[in-house]
Amino acid sequence: MAEMQQAKTPGTVRNVSDTARWAAYFRAQETARPDALFRDPYAERLAGQHGMDIANTLPEGNKHAWAWVARTYLFDQFIARELQQGAEMVVNLAAGLDARPYRMNLPASLQWIEVDLPEILEYKEEVLGSDKPVCLLERIRLDLSDSNARRGLFANLNQRAKKILLLTEGLLIYLSAEEVAALARDLGAGENFQRWIMDLTSPGLLKMMQRTTGKHLNEVGAPFKFAPAEGPDFFKPHGWEPAEVKGLLKVATKFKRPPLLLRILGHLPEKKGPAGNQPWSGVCLFRRAGTNTKK
Repeated sequence: MAEMQQAKTPGTVRNVSDTARWAAYFRAQETARPDALFRDPYAERLAGQHGMDIANTLPEGNKHAWAWVARTYLFDQFIARELQQGAEMVVNLAAGLDARPYRMNLPASLQWIEVDLPEILEYKEEVLGSDKPVCLLERIRLDLSDSNARRGLFANLNQRAKKILLLTEGLLIYLSAEEVAALARDLGAGENFQRWIMDLTSPGLLKMMQRTTGKHLNEVGAPFKFAPAEGPDFFKPHGWEPAEVKGLLKVATKFKRPPLLLRILGHLPEKKGPAGNQPWSGVCLFRRAGTNTKK
């Protein structure tokens, strides 16, 4: 969504697309564990030295690896379940350096569409050039902030499958509430866009992030913005209903990933309703409003 900008300091985030290298670094770290929750043999190559430098240069950039791991794990779990329920197409918006079409056990007939800016997709194709995806992979170069272009794309994709699963992993936090609402309405206009998996953050956690890592990201034009006070219910007026919500800390604690103090907190019951000023982040599965609620 942001224009590509060059860094003055090597090893730091240059633009919003560089956060994909950051995420890939944590996937590589998890993959190296004997008890890994997932295996991403492509992550180390995709992250490169720059991904490692980002994690170790940003304030608290390497402190919350458990949250990145839990997010990836939950997306994997939700995706696998939706495919078992008959999803015919996956549309990954702002796909970044995600390698799921290569690393997951997917049907060979599955249509997997990646949408992102040209530069990040070109880098990805260069790194993965000799590797073969396990499904029908298509990459579309598009700036999702171009509302007319994205509506045209969504209308086209809506005609290509009857049950489409949408992914926005690590995207929405960089958008304003107005931009997220507009995106939700555009996606909701497609009757075959049935499910949507996203990650969300509470206002309380957003404030904490803005004081640390967010300071540098703000300087390169990628500030953290979106953390709706309503929580998942933010999407109800825009055509989407929450079907399932999983907190990252609760899931990560199950696998003993966070530090001990956080694991103690992770054993406590989660507050029902919006987290408000309490720090919280999670992965949510939404269904298009008006669709059958049976899984």
